[in-house]
Amino acid sequence: SCVGLRKLLQGLSFSVKHYSKHNHLQTVCLYSKINPPKCHILDCSGSTFTHRTVPPGSILPWRFFSCKEGTKIPSKRKQDTSITSELLYKNLLKLEQENWNVISARYNAMTKRIKEKLEELHNKYIFNSGSPRIRFGENVYFEENGCLFLSKANDADEGNVDILFSTKDLGFSDAFIQRIRISPDQRYMAISLKSENSEEATCVIMKLGHFPVMEEVIPSVFSFEWATNDVLYYTSQKNLKCQNVFMTTFTNQKHTKLVYTEQDARFFVDIYCTKDRRFLTINSNSKTTSEVWLVDCRHPFKLPALVKARTKGVIYHVEHRNDELYILTTYGEPAEYKLMKAPVASSGMENWQLVYALEKKTKLVDLEMFSDHCIMFLKNAGHLYLNVISFVSHSVQSIKLPTWACEFELESHPEHTTSTCYFQLTSPVHPPKRFAYSFKENNLIEQAVQEVPIIMNCHTTRLLAKSKDETLVPITVFHNMNSKELHRKPLLVHVYGAYGIDLNMSFQEEKLMLIEEGWILAYCHVRGGGELGLSWHKDGCQHNKLKGLHDLKACIMLLHELGFSQPKYTALVAASAGGVLAGSLCNTDPELIRAMALQAPFVDVLNTMMKTHLPLTIEEQEEWGNPLADEKCMKYIKSYCPYQNIKPQCYPSVFITAYENDQRVPLTGVLQYVQKLRKAALDHASRTSKKGNWIPNIILDIQANGSHCDSSWEDSLNE
Repeated sequence: SCVGLRKLLQGLSFSVKHYSKHNHLQTVCLYSKINPPKCHILDCSGSTFTHRTVPPGSILPWRFFSCKEGTKIPSKRKQDTSITSELLYKNLLKLEQENWNVISARYNAMTKRIKEKLEELHNKYIFNSGSPRIRFGENVYFEENGCLFLSKANDADEGNVDILFSTKDLGFSDAFIQRIRISPDQRYMAISLKSENSEEATCVIMKLGHFPVMEEVIPSVFSFEWATNDVLYYTSQKNLKCQNVFMTTFTNQKHTKLVYTEQDARFFVDIYCTKDRRFLTINSNSKTTSEVWLVDCRHPFKLPALVKARTKGVIYHVEHRNDELYILTTYGEPAEYKLMKAPVASSGMENWQLVYALEKKTKLVDLEMFSDHCIMFLKNAGHLYLNVISFVSHSVQSIKLPTWACEFELESHPEHTTSTCYFQLTSPVHPPKRFAYSFKENNLIEQAVQEVPIIMNCHTTRLLAKSKDETLVPITVFHNMNSKELHRKPLLVHVYGAYGIDLNMSFQEEKLMLIEEGWILAYCHVRGGGELGLSWHKDGCQHNKLKGLHDLKACIMLLHELGFSQPKYTALVAASAGGVLAGSLCNTDPELIRAMALQAPFVDVLNTMMKTHLPLTIEEQEEWGNPLADEKCMKYIKSYCPYQNIKPQCYPSVFITAYENDQRVPLTGVLQYVQKLRKAALDHASRTSKKGNWIPNIILDIQANGSHCDSSWEDSLNE
């Protein structure tokens, strides 16, 4: 279920670029395997893989406003203004690029050393892990460097491998394979191909055999699944939105028809295939509400059947087993996820029966369905757990996982009848380590010792900071066990706090490098994120956004009080929507940090939420509010918006990475933020003109390649 429900679970921010990675909940699935030369991760869903691009430090579901303007023809006066604005924009962009070229030259020696170290770590910890392989009957499919390979499952000779085709053969030399779906009889393979500079993917259908043939090319496709051997369902993507579902056939009489259209702009549509391949689900989700339609794979031409009409505030997702729907939903009190079930023939809410309810402040990360069991991957108080539900004995077994682990990476299980569930555990400083849970033995098995051992010289500490309203906020801290005088060590603080999405705590080479060089890493799990369940997100969105800011301040102050570094050695890092809280702290409490690094930051909430012509503004209102309809909301957003609250004062140094092709955070807004911040810093310096007065570096690096925190390995290495 690539993995299962994870996409929905991460907050249902379906405007994210979660290419179906987690194929049904809203996040991304595995941060596990990286194949040279591009840092693309293979997301495996049953008989499929999906590639995701994961640059160092990324979370993926970022902030998603498009910079595309409306298509109305302007008047002559407006046209002149537009030309002038475009000219100013180009001049400003040119000046920033020239400024970057001058500034970056100062750091050549440092960047050379860092790049060499990161490349060494990348080769040591990532390339050893190999490519994920998908077993489909007796065949095994895998991808390396844009080539698709086929081998036999029981073939002892690893060299006996057939190459099916490559992306270059298909005429897509600059694209990477993002997702693969194989038809049940293995006659067809559907592949989505995406370049790093585009949000939209192209779906290519290959007819397999001794000489694979390109059967069809479908542009601008988001998700797709095979209903039968020759019937494919897919969603189309336009302007960062998915609202139409199509069915296309590969029989003698080929035809394509529209089968579903979503009319509400707040909703995003994707397709998922249940683990037993009995149903395709058409899932229409906003950030707070969802609706599911079923396509019976035995009768793919019948109209989809509604499971339950959407109810405001109720999220649900569907799996299937033995003629019963298993429904993961927020229905009922408390408004956290519960697993319920209902007969396929009578799926109305009145027939939903509770199977299992999560404990308070528990985060459901993923769910995987098997023939006789269901495994829930959970986070509670910073620790990871497995809950194994047996449908035979009607029992639940809870298994606490190693304390160093911070993130799950679930592997593909194409056969729902399998007796073992494989997954990997990782942390920012621990490379993925493979584990298995055996249903037959009823126990957890650590796989054979790998070439790369678990890092032993890094200490993991979990803290709780008391926020302004007495709420306890979790912090995860990593530091080298051999470090002395921690109050003199540099500290890198991470924050996100939006969309109900957790901070990314998967392995990243640069984090391990920092630990080896004596840095302290702190991850602040503030409200607005999803680390403590749905209520944790709700308590930090819309009119509660300032709570996330108060949480962040409390976390940094506690770290300093406990002797983890001090303000003059502290840096704050954030990406996309994390820029809201980081930028706000920079305005309200600049004395707490010495530097701030932002990647594609969302820093002008107010002006962006006022622009309804942007394709994602309406659906984003569930996260930030609607300032056009509510004056109180406008004033509240203005009170914390980073751009709106810049003032002359002593700011920390700031380094920002932005992307020319970013459709989600327009480059114009980042440029304006940088200009205003520089002016405020210089105004403060000129007013105070004391001897030795410090003027911060405010640096903008504009990347020509990549799009919204989405770069190749080489480009992210340069960053």
